Amino acid sequence: MIRVKYVGVLGVQGDITEHVHILEEVARKLGLGAKVIIVNTPEGVEKLSALVMPGGESTTLGKLLRAYKIDESIKKIAAKGVPIMGTCAGLIMLAKNAFGQKKGGQHLLGLLDVSVDRNAYGRQRESFEADLNIPAVGKEPFHGVFIRAPVIEKVFGRAKALAEYDGRIVMVREGNLLGLAFHPEISGDTRIHEYFLKMMKV
Repeated sequence: MIRVKYVGVLGVQGDITEHVHILEEVARKLGLGAKVIIVNTPEGVEKLSALVMPGGESTTLGKLLRAYKIDESIKKIAAKGVPIMGTCAGLIMLAKNAFGQKKGGQHLLGLLDVSVDRNAYGRQRESFEADLNIPAVGKEPFHGVFIRAPVIEKVFGRAKALAEYDGRIVMVREGNLLGLAFHPEISGDTRIHEYFLKMMKV
């Protein structure tokens, strides 16, 4: 019996449907036979073969993950080697440390060996787009969209930088974990999602 692979998008806040659409396209393109679903329960998370954590507001996201008891389930699948991609606020949630937190601190999953600075590029009006050199996904530049974006201030342990912008790290990988400061789901370029889904165990 062939086990269905479920690729999940965390359905708490952020660009949920955008990630779903691009993941469906990439799964077809790669011939994975995977089903893309939106998850917002511990049970939903724990049956996944891959998980995307979209952007949003990281403090709120942290509170919702605890309220729905999803945080421990994410840690469980991470320990099993399930690929997890966090974009923008998703990156912040994956990080071991986060600077620029609101009063009272912020709940983090503490999985990725990085320190991030929340909203390092400023407020909504300082959002911008930039072409990024990401050798891991190909020679052509990847058009990154930065919206109230964090920056990866420090990489340590097993984490490796995959891309920089203006001398600051904006994409990292640590084993089955992928963290991005930008939003790949709205660029029209599928290469990062392809790279991510290829991280799944066959």
